Amino acid sequence: MTSLERTAPIAFGLLGLILWQTAVSLLQVPVYVLPGPIAIITAFWSDHASLLLSLLSTLAVTAAALIAAASLGMILALAMAASRLARAAIQPWAVVLQVTPVVAIAPLIIIWVNQQFAALVVCATIVAFFPVLSNTAAGLAATPPELADLFRLNGATRRQTLFLLRLPAALPYFLAGLRIAGTLALVGAVVAEFVASSGGFASGLAGRILESGYRLEIARMFAALTLLAITGILIYAALGAFERMILRRFGAGPSGEVK
Repeated sequence: MTSLERTAPIAFGLLGLILWQTAVSLLQVPVYVLPGPIAIITAFWSDHASLLLSLLSTLAVTAAALIAAASLGMILALAMAASRLARAAIQPWAVVLQVTPVVAIAPLIIIWVNQQFAALVVCATIVAFFPVLSNTAAGLAATPPELADLFRLNGATRRQTLFLLRLPAALPYFLAGLRIAGTLALVGAVVAEFVASSGGFASGLAGRILESGYRLEIARMFAALTLLAITGILIYAALGAFERMILRRFGAGPSGEVK
């Protein structure tokens, strides 16, 4: 990638911000309808302590959910790879859980789990675990057959084949799923916080967004949304860098991401 290609997204974003600010200034759009970038930056600076503290709360839920999703996805994928019966039992329910809107079941989870942080983590984990499960399962199933035959000819047991051949071969797939799960964990955390905030448990950036909407502090709302967007980009970039580092260290091939 050339330096021009690297700077193109930044230049395009800056151009968009300039056009946005120019449009709201020339058209005299009220701040409570659509604030310009300058108003958003001003709103963030005037309340940055509260917004950053709320961001830390959201990040705590996101990190816990990502760890839980990675662990759960890996364990279920290994069970599916080790047993056809386990695969037949797990896969349909994993798909059902994935296609069920978390916003519909979040109120029930918050009621059933009598601890706010744990309830938010459960909701975010439900959203985030499926990419890890599906990618890892695909990686475990994509082991080169000639290597599997070699292990079999040398008398390797199914467990040895799984942990010494299939699991290392699935590492790029797992890391690709983890990168996707990172952003989904953030989305799940925010959705769960919206539901919890609606019930009076204001926490995280979702609580600040709802609070700003009720007060018609639209610039502050946009500041919180911008923080979420930047956080999502940084999480994706950080997990991408982690993936490349691990693959270089272990000499693995390119990622086999399953979307």
